[in-house]
Amino acid sequence: MNRFSLCLIPLLAASVSAPALAQARGGVSLVDTLARTAPKLDRKVLELAARAMSCAGSAAAPPSTLSVIDYSLPSTQPRLWVFDLARQRLLFEEWVAHGRNTGENLATRFSNQEGSYMSSLGAFRTQESYIGQNGYSLRLQGLEPGINDNARDRAIVIHGAPYVSQQLISSQGRLGRSLGCPAVRAEVARSLIDTIRGGSFVFAYYPDQKWLRQSPLLDEGCGGAGTRTATAAASSGKRGGS
Repeated sequence: MNRFSLCLIPLLAASVSAPALAQARGGVSLVDTLARTAPKLDRKVLELAARAMSCAGSAAAPPSTLSVIDYSLPSTQPRLWVFDLARQRLLFEEWVAHGRNTGENLATRFSNQEGSYMSSLGAFRTQESYIGQNGYSLRLQGLEPGINDNARDRAIVIHGAPYVSQQLISSQGRLGRSLGCPAVRAEVARSLIDTIRGGSFVFAYYPDQKWLRQSPLLDEGCGGAGTRTATAAASSGKRGGS
């Protein structure tokens, strides 16, 4: 097993509602528990993801998994985490590629526009899996108008790619780049997709000030009194550019 795939276990049939992320269990919140399982994930980014998920809610069943992408990290580092919310454990810690026009090793630019070949920020809900040009893939529904709501029309999907590998990092100092999709290692794509498909929550972060200020899912009135504090801390304390 590759060192970046920590455990590939079946999910419990029961899932955890988004508000439960803030509820204490034995004096320890679920966010605290998840943060301990993923020490390389910035705690403030995880808090933002949890608040966005709680604010987004769900018309169907609550999500069973939470996926967090931190695009402020270089592509040479694992920057995708997938959590099982019911079992409160980390399922995947993986490399993930960004769009070719989003940056080289470091992501710097994001877009919601067709043909931009850039990644998109914000909150997504996973939809159906399918076999396409890039093999087994997973469609994403963007939940933030003007930020990522063109994701499905742009075919921004999770898929495996040969350019997401240690070999590429060693030879060129970064991962290969997609046309805007969050591409993962080909070896792990099917397991990851099967774990998160069908209505789970994906949160893609970067310290973009406009998005942090304007996202309805990070709004103080929706996400709770602490949202702006967490947003400010995440935006001021992140590596973005290092």
